[in-house]
Amino acid sequence: MSRPSDHFDSRPTNTSVVQPRLGFVGWLRFLWRQLTSMRTALFLLLLLAIAAVPGSLVPQRTSDPNGVTQYFENNPDLAPVLDKFQAFDVYSSAWFSAIYLLLFISLIGCVIPRTKHHFLAVRATPPTTPARLTRLTGFTRRTAPAGTDAASAITLARSLLKSSGYRVALYDKADSVSVSAERGYIRETGNLIFHFALLGLLVVSGFGNGFGFAGQRVLVEGQTFTNTLLAFDSFNPGRFFNDTTLDPYTLTLDDFTVVYEGDNRDALGQPIDYTADVTVTPRGEKAETEQVKVNGPLRTGGTDIFLLGNGYAPSITVTSADGTDVFTDTIPFLPQDGNLTSLGVVKVPDGLPEQLGMIGFFYPTQETAQSGAFFSSYPDLVYPMLTLNVYSGDLGLDGGVPTSVYSLNTDDMTQLTGGTTGVETLELLPGETRDLPNGLGTVTFNNTDLTVNPTADAAADYSNSVPRFASFDVQRDPTQVWVLVFAILIMIGLLTGLLVPRRRVWVKAVPQADGTLNLEYAGLARGDDPSLEAAVTALADRHLAALPRLEADAATPAHPAGSTPNQI
Repeated sequence: MSRPSDHFDSRPTNTSVVQPRLGFVGWLRFLWRQLTSMRTALFLLLLLAIAAVPGSLVPQRTSDPNGVTQYFENNPDLAPVLDKFQAFDVYSSAWFSAIYLLLFISLIGCVIPRTKHHFLAVRATPPTTPARLTRLTGFTRRTAPAGTDAASAITLARSLLKSSGYRVALYDKADSVSVSAERGYIRETGNLIFHFALLGLLVVSGFGNGFGFAGQRVLVEGQTFTNTLLAFDSFNPGRFFNDTTLDPYTLTLDDFTVVYEGDNRDALGQPIDYTADVTVTPRGEKAETEQVKVNGPLRTGGTDIFLLGNGYAPSITVTSADGTDVFTDTIPFLPQDGNLTSLGVVKVPDGLPEQLGMIGFFYPTQETAQSGAFFSSYPDLVYPMLTLNVYSGDLGLDGGVPTSVYSLNTDDMTQLTGGTTGVETLELLPGETRDLPNGLGTVTFNNTDLTVNPTADAAADYSNSVPRFASFDVQRDPTQVWVLVFAILIMIGLLTGLLVPRRRVWVKAVPQADGTLNLEYAGLARGDDPSLEAAVTALADRHLAALPRLEADAATPAHPAGSTPNQI
């Protein structure tokens, strides 16, 4: 028998397939469909998580500007390269924002069509009972008790299914009466809630970053901070931030307490708890005493105050040769290890014949290694010592270029102590004074509370001799409540989508020629539903157990033959 002339195999072999051209609009439609597919959305979500990893590997300017400065000093070759790729501003970088926006668009394109489809599916009537239930999951056939008619049996099945949360519809055919039931649309509802909440989270996070700010301030015990723009050590505003939104208040660091492990020798010196006792005074209100802990931020004046870091701030006084105090300040020293060996810089720009700079190391519990180097063996103040190397020359403060208070550029300075100078590094205990080289004056390591003249039976108590500093991160995010709401909705939607099965169940009553009534039960799941077979069997058992209590002669047809099915 010959094939039709338009059959593919009958065409000449040298004829190539000509595909229609997409054109500009066609390509746009194709790209839109690719972007708005669920596969692309999941890929972008994974890519966003990967893109956020660099933000945890290197310090960020928004949260740790001092750490960024230190990173540049420790890695002078690598840091500029990373900075070109915005590695220190990951969450505001162009590449992170591009992924963020593409994910936002992709989620919108995914969710809106699914919402429309889900709305129509929820309003639709459960499907007609299949002709052959034997092919479906959990098929069970039972024989109804004598005297039970089909309409009564299906009416009871309908009631049982409806009480179990199913949407039901009755179908009356010539050879059988059946009920079709389905439930689990809340699963898709949960999926949609999850995606809409994720969209909402992206939106409010953007608004929070745009209208909020993050600022850092280092306070030494006894110092006070005022919530104004100029009072911050570093400040990172959002794009739409307005400084008039700052609620005025003052924050005084009264005391900073650290509890160290002292019993377990394997963890000796490990910090157990940090507590910053502060006094907060909102404008026009009474001062209140509060506490700030590592995992316990303080909420005041529309801002959250977090405790970031801490260390020691030795109080140093420099006196000129004629006895005039030319410099007195408490200098935060940055910790370099777990035992708080700390590095700090002292800059004396005026009052001496030439500008003076000192690089110092502070050891809370000074010990000497076999090599002769000093180190701290314990982070608390047991035997504190301050060492200073002195430099004279140009501090670089007059060129108009900002410089870090934690670094000293010695390129244009002459070293006067330590190193190859032949002059020993200055070593001071709290309360001691040492002469500066070249008759420039003296430097004193001040103490705040020291037993200067201990008795013969007691050693000097250095426990409160050096003040501590605390680093605070002050943040304002006007969308925090919305972030919490959307986060809760995400969890609800995710749990609903994972735990609620979507299934369909049918019960069919088929009268037999011998006068008996066969009851058929079956189910169908969308996706994996390992409990469906057990659910069908349980329904059959409940239904059959309830049938003998029915009055066969009192039953009425549940659905007139030939009429349209009713949806409940």
